[in-house]
Amino acid sequence: MSEHDYSGQDNGAERGWTARLGSDFPLRLTAGLAMGAVALAFTLAGVMPFAVLVVLAALVVSWEWGRLVQGAEAGTVLAVQVVTVVLAGLLAAIGYVGLGLLALPIGAILATLLSLGRNSIFSALGVLYAGLPAVALIWLRSDVSLGLLAVVYLVAVVVAADTAGFVAGRLLGGAKLWPAVSPNKTWAGLIGAVLASAVVGSLFWFAIPGASVARLAATGAVLALVAQGGDLAESALKRRFGVKDSGTIIPGHGGVMDRVDGLVAAAAAVAIAAIAIDVHSPARALLFGS
Repeated sequence: MSEHDYSGQDNGAERGWTARLGSDFPLRLTAGLAMGAVALAFTLAGVMPFAVLVVLAALVVSWEWGRLVQGAEAGTVLAVQVVTVVLAGLLAAIGYVGLGLLALPIGAILATLLSLGRNSIFSALGVLYAGLPAVALIWLRSDVSLGLLAVVYLVAVVVAADTAGFVAGRLLGGAKLWPAVSPNKTWAGLIGAVLASAVVGSLFWFAIPGASVARLAATGAVLALVAQGGDLAESALKRRFGVKDSGTIIPGHGGVMDRVDGLVAAAAAVAIAAIAIDVHSPARALLFGS
């Protein structure tokens, strides 16, 4: 290839769409597909295997958060966060969701007391950040009638938002969404994320008898906005502590927090909505709204 082909001045926009996606895209795609396959297998295997996967992911998130906020001195605070998350997840998995939720603020208070003067508010938030979505996802999957469909729906619309946001942002570019927090996010990416999640959400109408296609699409769009908000919040946290990635465990993606930030926000939102709409069936609250 000639030198002129690399200049980006006479070959479309930066040598075409493959170049605009970036050299890291194949690695990101491969890692994403591998993670998706593992997550799907555990989800289909049943409530307990799914709970194990969720708790393991929450433990890694706890470790990444603790190291990010407290550094090498995370020690005792990190131990409190880990124990709290495991206990909350275990309680949710055996049917005591309320007790699992109750454990989280207790753990957050302990983390605050043990880290006074050392980013104590962030330490407390870490307990909730890792624990609440874990309890929410296990609670959702445990719904006997619609739990499996609800979890697949939630994950599908969040993945659609992440993927479409990334692709639209890199291919279309344009005005930045919030450059002070996340320099690479664009309005085109946000719009692409919302549209993709609405389309993916509406497709579940074929699998859920009696559901409203308009509601499934609208819920998908709202969850996309929530997920993008979660992504921005994690970017703000990393900027606050001066790091680019929360970790290096996932090739092309950074840490687990970098991969699940949107799902964390969406799962927490679903749990809060379910408590308000139908505490006895969180899956129905998500898919039907009643």
